[in-house]
Amino acid sequence: MSDDMQKGKEAQEIGEGKFFAVISYISFLCIISLLLKKDNKFAIYHAKQGLVLFVFEVVAFIISVIPVLGFIISTLGLIVFTPVSLWGILQSSMGHYTRIPVISKIADKIIL
Repeated sequence: MSDDMQKGKEAQEIGEGKFFAVISYISFLCIISLLLKKDNKFAIYHAKQGLVLFVFEVVAFIISVIPVLGFIISTLGLIVFTPVSLWGILQSSMGHYTRIPVISKIADKIIL
């Protein structure tokens, strides 16, 4: 396959998966992408990162019920997870395969 055909196929896959990649960074919506676009590499790439981020958010929420420590963790979670989610949304909406530090290393280990 020529480079132009390969780039065209990749561009088409990104175009078809972009919406699902974007919603993957919005809380539990990553599950929708994992279920509906399991054959789209772009959507799955971002959905796996979104899933890891969501699990971290759930853990932070569970810890937030602990007095004092919970307040600190929930505040740090808000400060970290919100910008990371927004960055993921921005990058996926631009059609980029972007690695999120720590999150992407864990996401790479997820086998679907």
